[in-house]
Amino acid sequence: MILRITLPAARFLLLLALIAAIFLTYFSIRNARATHALDQNTRTGYEQAVRLEPGSAYNWLQLGRFYQNDFEQGDANAALRALLVARKLNPVSADVLLELARNYDDAGKIEEARAAYLDAKRVYPLSANVLWSYGNFLLRHGEIPAAFSEIHSALQLDPRRSAEAFSRCRRVVPDNSEILDQVIPGNLDAYLDIIHDLTDDKQLDDALFVWSRAAELPVTLKVLNVAYLANALIQNNRIAEASRMWQQATQKIDPPLASDDPRSVVWDGGFETGYHYGGFGWHFDTAIKGVQISLDRQEKHSGAQSLRLVFAGRTNVSFSDVCHWAPVDPGKAYRFSAWIRATGLTSNEGLRFTLYSNSKGQGVAAQTSEVHGDKPWTNVELPWTASPDARVVFICATRFPSASSDGEIAGTAWIDDVSLVPVEAEHTKR
Repeated sequence: MILRITLPAARFLLLLALIAAIFLTYFSIRNARATHALDQNTRTGYEQAVRLEPGSAYNWLQLGRFYQNDFEQGDANAALRALLVARKLNPVSADVLLELARNYDDAGKIEEARAAYLDAKRVYPLSANVLWSYGNFLLRHGEIPAAFSEIHSALQLDPRRSAEAFSRCRRVVPDNSEILDQVIPGNLDAYLDIIHDLTDDKQLDDALFVWSRAAELPVTLKVLNVAYLANALIQNNRIAEASRMWQQATQKIDPPLASDDPRSVVWDGGFETGYHYGGFGWHFDTAIKGVQISLDRQEKHSGAQSLRLVFAGRTNVSFSDVCHWAPVDPGKAYRFSAWIRATGLTSNEGLRFTLYSNSKGQGVAAQTSEVHGDKPWTNVELPWTASPDARVVFICATRFPSASSDGEIAGTAWIDDVSLVPVEAEHTKR
């Protein structure tokens, strides 16, 4: 069946299409102009946007926010009027309701603010932002149990705010245990964020308290996650606490480190984990002027890999940049041992190890013999006694500058199986 359209009908359809096209073009242009006006992020632009599209709740919300947040010409009443229009146009927008609640709260209209927050919870009960905002409202007004409950629910949905929550809650309830019990989820990442924040503010006692909770969690972690706290404790000479924390942390790594000499106070002496960020472990940068440092799985004394140092041969370099802190007992006797291999290592000053009785690599140092030229895996040993006040030893792979005119060092050295063993433990083993 062939549908035949009369000429008048065709003209009518064409007219309808033309009208529709005009309307679409008009509204598209108006929408584009409104979007452009919003993008200007100015009072004039937001006001133009609501004139162009007065039926857009989003435009009224943006205008209300601007009136409320404009530091130079803020107008809370104008903001309220704009937000009320936005709510009328879209009564189920959590963003509109939260902004309205903030406006009421700032104006001291507490019950109106509470009603707006509860409306936002009703329309979006699983919004971390809504729960967080309402919880902070309750916290500001001293409704502590309810505030803690709301913030806890927010953090369960989004634990990334845990450090901020901990800080805010401590301003009204300075009890770490209560806040961790009632507000912060039992989540490792949440605890680690708090620890980092407290360490950054030099609140080490509080950071250690939070770590004690994190250490109880039956989870694995990366040592890098706690290196920040460990470094801060060592630098503040809190060696016993740093050592205890490090032992707890390293017991949680996966896979566990099995190749170390259990008598040694050097952790990961064989570079098996690849860790190099401090704490009671190795710390070095892989890019140091004149020296390239990397792990080598092909050449090793034992285990899966060693540490390789490639000297570029351009300078008579003074090198002491692969180091390790280790806890020691004051006045105690130890035996240091390490293995070094060299290939084409030029100059009369090769690679050795240096031990310092403090955490900064200063003071009286003990040194092993150096290795240069072409040498197979060579053991360098050293008897070492901690000074009477020493609680940490600073061990560094070192190359001293050569006194000869051709002291530029080139070639490759490998180090592996570094240990520092108490003498009585050595005797017991034998």
